[in-house]
Amino acid sequence: MLIKTAGLAAIALGFALTGTAFADRAPTPEELTKIEATLKKEGFVKWKKIEVEDHEIDVDDAIDANGKQFDLELDPKTFAITTREAE
Repeated sequence: MLIKTAGLAAIALGFALTGTAFADRAPTPEELTKIEATLKKEGFVKWKKIEVEDHEIDVDDAIDANGKQFDLELDPKTFAITTREAE
């Protein structure tokens, strides 16, 4: 019985540790409106995937008016761009 309990505890711990890997989600409609407003204000004309994480919002393949492509990170509280990495 002790072995079964230990095994179940190990499985539960494994799920708890990997659970954060599934924390990424799509933005809510309200978040999406704010994210898109920031992107447009900063001169971006299109973008691909947007994911909300605990400590940041990731925007993949954002393209500015000059055609340059960037991966961006936004602050989830202020929606300000915190990281801009050229592709």
